[in-house]
Amino acid sequence: MDRIKVLIVDDSAVVRQAMTDILSSDPSIEVVGAARDPYQAVEKLKEVVPDVITLDVEMPRMDGITFLQKIMSQHPLPVVMVSSLTENGSETTFKAMEYGAVDIIQKPKLGVKQFLEESRIIICDSVKAASRAHMRKAVPKTLHVQPKLTADAVISKPTSKAMVQTTERVVAIGASTGGTEALKVFLEALPQDAPGMVIVQHMPEHFTRAFANRLDGICRASVKEAENNDTVMRGRVIIAPGNRHTLLKRSGARYYVEVKDGPLVCRHRPSVDVLFRSTARYAGKNAIGVIMTGMGDDGARGMLEMKEAGAYTIAQDEASCVVFGMPKEALKLKAVDSVVGLEAIAGMVLSHA
Repeated sequence: MDRIKVLIVDDSAVVRQAMTDILSSDPSIEVVGAARDPYQAVEKLKEVVPDVITLDVEMPRMDGITFLQKIMSQHPLPVVMVSSLTENGSETTFKAMEYGAVDIIQKPKLGVKQFLEESRIIICDSVKAASRAHMRKAVPKTLHVQPKLTADAVISKPTSKAMVQTTERVVAIGASTGGTEALKVFLEALPQDAPGMVIVQHMPEHFTRAFANRLDGICRASVKEAENNDTVMRGRVIIAPGNRHTLLKRSGARYYVEVKDGPLVCRHRPSVDVLFRSTARYAGKNAIGVIMTGMGDDGARGMLEMKEAGAYTIAQDEASCVVFGMPKEALKLKAVDSVVGLEAIAGMVLSHA
């Protein structure tokens, strides 16, 4: 099968080489060029049209955001933004998502040549997800890597029936590629007194705070990045921080979150499966589960556990997904009660809250 052709655009020679080595290590990916800035990238594009472009944000002569706008207006291609994700830069990177970038990956700052294996997997998976965005062509299977861990690595399976139903509902949501815009649409449609929600969006460390702050400024409900022991309550939306697992817990009538370290689960941290399993255990029939656009199967098994515990489960439909991976895997397990378009998810949640 044809390999995924990638063009790397970054002003750092060290990063260009590191990205080339990382992507070339996956047999399903081919690096067809590397450019030091957008002007050189244009010359490369005359020679070969890649399936995916990885694009730095800060570069001389033309910044990555401007180049992204030009690409999307002239010849749209899947673009994965690369950023060092400083506190200030994360706002800029989030804006890139609004302009059409499919995903964001963490740019190495130090020790580029000693990248952790898990970073290698995340980068390759981001490029593969981007190659599938709005496309129907098959993508080769992923590279053989370390065994993919399940939620067992962080939280054990429930050992008893879910607790008795109460009047308060809690909503657990999982999303990945394309999720930043999907969540924006979903959350903007909610009222100020929406049921308490916990969200896992696959996103790099430091970016989740800027994402939560931006949503808080445009949504009627309060949105914040999760901190350990935050109360989950009506009118509040909590977003799991990048590189930390977030679990739902309960003490009496109070729901709260636990933010903790742990291994990658389904190659992600935070993991949707971890959130969903904890929700099945501590909320049971009081919960509503939502799985949105994203590549892979993170969240599918956890959603099945939620459904088996009595929760109502919802999946975003294929037509409105950027990548119909995660909802499709949940459907395969018969873990979904309703499949609806993005615009209808808020109403579906509220009707069952």
